[in-house]
Amino acid sequence: MSEDHTKHFGVADRAHDGTAGKVVQDSQAPIATLSGHPLLSNRGIPLNLDWVKQVRVNTSAVERRAQTHVARRTVKKQWQAAWLLRAISCMDLTTLSGDDTNERVRRLCAKARQPIQHELAKQLQIEELGIKAAAVCVYHRFVETAVRALEGSGVRVAAVSTGFPAGLSPMQERVAEIRRSVEAGADEIDIVITRAHVFGGKWQELYDEVAQFRQAAGHCHMKAILGTGDLLTLRNVARASFVAMMAGADFIKTSTGKESINATLPVGFVMTRAIREYAQETGMAVGFKPAGGIRTAQQSTQWLALMKEELGTPWMKAELFRFGASGLLNDIERQLEHYATGRYSAEYRHPIA
Repeated sequence: MSEDHTKHFGVADRAHDGTAGKVVQDSQAPIATLSGHPLLSNRGIPLNLDWVKQVRVNTSAVERRAQTHVARRTVKKQWQAAWLLRAISCMDLTTLSGDDTNERVRRLCAKARQPIQHELAKQLQIEELGIKAAAVCVYHRFVETAVRALEGSGVRVAAVSTGFPAGLSPMQERVAEIRRSVEAGADEIDIVITRAHVFGGKWQELYDEVAQFRQAAGHCHMKAILGTGDLLTLRNVARASFVAMMAGADFIKTSTGKESINATLPVGFVMTRAIREYAQETGMAVGFKPAGGIRTAQQSTQWLALMKEELGTPWMKAELFRFGASGLLNDIERQLEHYATGRYSAEYRHPIA
């Protein structure tokens, strides 16, 4: 990255002038590399409206790229098993239902601690790997329950916040909700943007909103949910992605899982290429989380392949890539059992919680 770019995007100075609330030392170790260049964690940059307005997306080309991606031969045998184990390690096991209970959350946490049945792990000879999910994602009400259930496991607790899933609560309430979840012990905060800002081209308002959420999240990793199924065009998706990253989001996430259209590969290509361009221009890495509608082992390998091809192997790890999934683990376990035994088991033998 050139010195001119560094100055142009405000990376040489403290981003947001401190408004993002994210203090990062100059000596911070790189968290990823892209094309051989080290990248720091994202601390945001001042809003660059010229950059946002210049965004263009060739929808037909993106859709063709997505079609060729799924038409390729998938990984098989032991390589497939390895990719599926990696997928498990990148999962945010999620329960966001109106009938959630403390007991359901505790069961989900137990599954996150040991996502693969002990006997199956023994057959695969992977006990020493200590495979576990990346995080458990819950409503604020269940954060303390999840924190207690996951203590000492290394599995993180993510809280959906800011009036999830619509994101239409008054601003003061959304910020207060973030702070309550942080105080309750959440490691990560999944915020929802106001989609109306995107429709109206109100990029300054969107930037200020996400930056305020970033400040409230403090030390926690913050994932910005764009609600891509509601944004109508891939250009809107790209523009919203750039603004959220400029405002300091650690991850950009496709969906709440409540929209009629959730994570799709065309959206994935647009968002990952936005991440790549942002990294090339600023020297900072942003993670990616597809959420909603990812239910099969084959889909998980397609998304992992997308990350490898578009961003590289650092984005195939939980630090920079997550699946937002509740039913995906069930199918992955069945595929792993088929690899180990040659037989498919019934779905009910692999309960999610």
